[in-house]
Parts: sequence; structure tokens; C-alpha cells
Amino acid sequence: MRQVILDTETTGLNPDKGHRIIEIGCVEIRNRRRSENTFHQYINPHREIDDGAFEVHGLSNEFLADKPDFCDIAQDLVDFIKDSEVIIHNAPFDVEFINAEFKELGREWGKLEDYCTITDTLVMARELHPGQKNSLDALCNRYEIDNSQRDLHGALLDAQILLDVYLAMTGGQTSLLLDEDKQEHVPEQSPSHLQKTRPRLHTILPTTDEVVAHQHRLEELNEKSGGQCIWLKVESQK
Repeated sequence: MRQVILDTETTGLNPDKGHRIIEIGCVEIRNRRRSENTFHQYINPHREIDDGAFEVHGLSNEFLADKPDFCDIAQDLVDFIKDSEVIIHNAPFDVEFINAEFKELGREWGKLEDYCTITDTLVMARELHPGQKNSLDALCNRYEIDNSQRDLHGALLDAQILLDVYLAMTGGQTSLLLDEDKQEHVPEQSPSHLQKTRPRLHTILPTTDEVVAHQHRLEELNEKSGGQCIWLKVESQK
């Protein structure tokens, strides 16, 4: 399934009190790789931004005055997230705001859940690290992810950081994948041709220390992924 990391910034904390979305940022993942596709939009809320919210994201009414209304970007947002798994940190907050915006547009827009499935990384983090801090900054520290550019919150920046956190929480094995753009092109050859030209390979068995180190690494990956390390499961079935 196509995945989308999503984050928002708002004028305040409660859409029931008339607070609005002022920024949406989305980053696409395909096959556990960040794609080039992003969605980023500032939005004119047509209301004052709370002082507390401004201190978090630094977006002012003056900056947003010439930005489009939510109704102008709603269809583009739907097109970007439709039929995907949308991944959000503390999903109820963002989902409530987006659904409030859809409600303003009319009943025919439905809810965010009508267009996609939703995964909450805060819930995932609490299951993996019970009793610990699980804010985005805390998770960056735990998984050694660079968030030094995060002096202020920003929807697109936070979505990009959450992408790295999500991949780390669900396995952290993306660094083992080859970069498709850098793979050397190998012309197609028939199996019979390969058998004729391939040199004989010698099997080198691992040392005892290497076996122990390998097992230790698998156990670390299994712990970080909440028991989802496939290699460890395969080895246990041998």
C-alpha cells in the first residue's frame, strides 16, 4: 500500500472553538523509500492565531494573508492522500482538524477516514516504549535521528522527520536497501548462459564471534520493531 506521512499546523488547539488549519505537509513513501512526491500548502485561516500556537510554529496572520483558503486546496489534498495509508503522530489531533475543514465544505466531502486508512505513530511508540516520553523530539533522540533544524514546528519538516522515525520504529532496515538509481545495469541473461560463465564460488563459514554478533543485531532489530524482524522469525523456523 502507498503510504503518506502527514502533519498540520493550526491557529490553536480546538477546532470546536473555531480554530483552523494553516499548514499541511505530506511526504510519500513507496516500498519503504521516500519518494519525490510531496504535498505542502499554507492556508489563510481568516481568524487570529493564538499566541501559544504562534510560539510553536512562527506562522503569522500577515504571512498567511495572501495564501489560499482550505476550499481551494481541499481537492488537491484528497487526490494526494486517497487510497493510501496516512501516518500521523498523535493522529486524533490532525484528523479532527481536517474533518472540521471538510465539514465546513459540505457533507459530500465526508471525513478523512473515507479516503484513506490512518496509522497513529504515537500509539505505536507507546506500545514499543511504555512509560517513556514519546513526543517526536523524544523519538528522534531515541532513534538517533537528526532534528537539529526543528527550531520551530513546520508541517512539511515534521512530516519528513516523522518519516525517518516511522521507518526506524518499524524495522530500521532501510539502510540495507540498494539505491535503485545507483544500481549497475546488468543485461538479461539466460540461466544456461549464467551456468556456463559464472565462476565457482567458495563458501566461507562465519566465525563463532560473527554468529554471536549477527544474532545480537537481529535481537536489537526485533526489539525496535516490536517483534517484527523477519530474519529472526525465519531463523527460528529452521
